[in-house]
Amino acid sequence: MSDHQHSHEPGHQHAHDHSHDHSHSHGHDHGHGHHHHHHFPADALEKMTGIFLAGIILNGLYVVIQIVAGLMSHSMALLSDAGHNFGDVAGLALSLIAFRLAKVKPSDKFTYGYKKSTIFAALTNAVILLISIGILSFESVRRILHPQPVEGGMVAVVAGIGIVINLASALLFFRDKDHDLNTKGAYLHLLTDGLVSLGVVVSALVIKYTGWFWLDGLVSVAILISILLSTWSLLTGSLRMSLDAVPEDLNVAQIEALVLKTTGVKSMHHTHIWSMSTTETALTTHLVLDNALSFDDKMKLVHKIKHELLHNKIQHSTLELESDELPCEQVAC
Repeated sequence: MSDHQHSHEPGHQHAHDHSHDHSHSHGHDHGHGHHHHHHFPADALEKMTGIFLAGIILNGLYVVIQIVAGLMSHSMALLSDAGHNFGDVAGLALSLIAFRLAKVKPSDKFTYGYKKSTIFAALTNAVILLISIGILSFESVRRILHPQPVEGGMVAVVAGIGIVINLASALLFFRDKDHDLNTKGAYLHLLTDGLVSLGVVVSALVIKYTGWFWLDGLVSVAILISILLSTWSLLTGSLRMSLDAVPEDLNVAQIEALVLKTTGVKSMHHTHIWSMSTTETALTTHLVLDNALSFDDKMKLVHKIKHELLHNKIQHSTLELESDELPCEQVAC
């Protein structure tokens, strides 16, 4: 990265290379490996794989039931819900593939491995759902304007099964929902699906006893609006990550203030913070340390700063050291 290209200029100490190698290997991978356990370490990957596979199979079977029942009962609401559930199944499959790819070891060609694939999975999931919303909205509005007879009883039974399947699936992801964007996305979608299925049951019973067939199209539109609302945060969140924005729960000024409080740090600039994956954050920055410090003291200070950053959700930090006697030139930086 551009921030790393200047470590051999007169204004920079060669300590950058040492600080990165020394404190990254000991301060991060060895000394603080336990901090990674709230993400998805190797021993948790098999568990997550099992959870995702269970969700995919359960919801995949239900999508087939919904499509068949939707076509038989002429219910647009059931078909819209099937579209929603299909989006969830596709999202679960993409997330599972991304989880597996994120654990692939770095290579000479992919020095970060495939961690970024988790972000693309979340973005692709959101885009698929938006496309399905567009297609189903067109047909739903047409059904409101030109209602068709709907078999309310069959729709109510199938949607009732959906409540059980969606809530059971959501519970699978409940424990890990705050650790990863894809898991959170899966949890929210499945929970929303359960509520949507409840709405379909109510509308189907109303249709069965009143013959208000236009209600089916109206409920379908309401379902699609709920999908749009739940998908929007997933879309914007994954898009921000794709563009290497600072994660929403972090603030550059606050991180810099935290580091500058450390005794021996004189200034900090050219700070970049971005998401390497849906669970890991990286930082690069230029530090000017007190010249009175020995090389070993500077290394200890770097180690301390990295430890502090790790506690603030930044797992990968590269700190480039500069001399305050020969500060980095604005153009060179």
